[in-house]
Amino acid sequence: MCRHLFVLLCLAAPTIAIGQNSPPSNKQSGSVQTQMHNVRYHFSDTVVVEIRSLNGELVPLGNNEFPFFDDKNSFSLRISTAEMAIDSSNLANVLNSYVFARPHSPLTELSIIVANGRLKLKGKLHDKRDIPFETEGILSPTADGKLRLHSEKIKAMHVPVKGLMGLFGIDLGGLIKEGKVPGVQAQEDDLILDLEQILPAPHIEGKVVSVRIEGEKIIQIFGGPDGKPMKNIRGGNYMAYKNNRLRFNKLVMDDVDLILIDMDANDPLDFYLEHYKEQLSAGYTKTTPDSGLRVFIKDFNKLHPAKASPTGDEKK
Repeated sequence: MCRHLFVLLCLAAPTIAIGQNSPPSNKQSGSVQTQMHNVRYHFSDTVVVEIRSLNGELVPLGNNEFPFFDDKNSFSLRISTAEMAIDSSNLANVLNSYVFARPHSPLTELSIIVANGRLKLKGKLHDKRDIPFETEGILSPTADGKLRLHSEKIKAMHVPVKGLMGLFGIDLGGLIKEGKVPGVQAQEDDLILDLEQILPAPHIEGKVVSVRIEGEKIIQIFGGPDGKPMKNIRGGNYMAYKNNRLRFNKLVMDDVDLILIDMDANDPLDFYLEHYKEQLSAGYTKTTPDSGLRVFIKDFNKLHPAKASPTGDEKK
């Protein structure tokens, strides 16, 4: 095991420069290509998604010339093609912890279950004295790549209500119109969810082209006119990065050729960006003849099994 991974990286890889005193790069060409396979990705302590396969790029944001692993707001994940899954409890966590977590939010205590291929959303109308409500419908992609929940049944206090606006009234509609609930729109009896806005950083960019339900999981296929299926660069569970420049900790890697590889191929690579240094330190690294790095990392949920899964998956 390598306890001083970053020191070894400096010694082993001549293409890595210490610190930030590197030649500037053109931001237009600063994106780093990425491919992921069988990754359980933690966006936060309460939000986890499954990345079954993904091809895309890390795009530097703001004044950053290249992505910086230690700052999740320094880049976005632009998806070309992908298959991703989120279960109902994690989607509810997104709504409770981010979308409707603001003071005086009109909706509170939201929960989601999947039954017979339909989503059931339950919660309370905070601005209406915490009246309980529920809506049931089907998910589908919109023409511009968002998620549409078409409500077929809507109730408040177990009594049928005519339409979402009849349920929410002007409160939610006004907040959405004013942009105070980013990533959510109401269109007649439909709720439109924009994954680019509702998920925590690092934010994703991509268009959902199809949706299906598997048990409690919502499977989203990302693609578009520029999306081209790509062959996996290797077997197993991994996150690969290639081309341009990438910074992590005090290191800057030029002409990136970096692959993070799961030490245990028997289950998905459990990855948490905010704790990636711990995962690296628990693993080891190898250098390829052409100065690429192959970093074998330990699953986050095996470092902290008591808190690694908001859905209790570690008990299964």
